[in-house]
Amino acid sequence: MEIKSGLQIERTIKPYLIGLALAVLLTAIPFGLAATGVLPRETTLIIIAALAVLQILVHLSFFLHIDFKTTPRENLVALAFALVLIFIMVGGSLWIMFDLYHRMMV
Repeated sequence: MEIKSGLQIERTIKPYLIGLALAVLLTAIPFGLAATGVLPRETTLIIIAALAVLQILVHLSFFLHIDFKTTPRENLVALAFALVLIFIMVGGSLWIMFDLYHRMMV
C-alpha cells in the first residue's frame, strides 16, 4: 500500500471542496430568494431555474468528472439519452398539470 503525501491528497480533495462550496451557494441563493420574497414571483422562478441548471453542471463537472472533451462517447450518449428522458417526463408532467389547471378553472 502506497502512502500519499499531503500535496497529493490536497490535489484530489480540492475539486470536491470547490464543488461542495459551489453546490451549497447555488442551493442557498434560491432558498434565500424564496424565503424573503424580495423579487417578483416570475423573476424568482427564472433565477431558480437558471441556478438549477448551473447546479447540474457543477455536479457533472466536480463530482462526476464528466468533461465533454475527454469523456468517452458512450458516456455522453448515455447522458444525452437521460437528459431526453428527463425532458420528456418533466415537460409532459407540466403539460398535464397546466392542462388540468385550465380545465378546472372553467
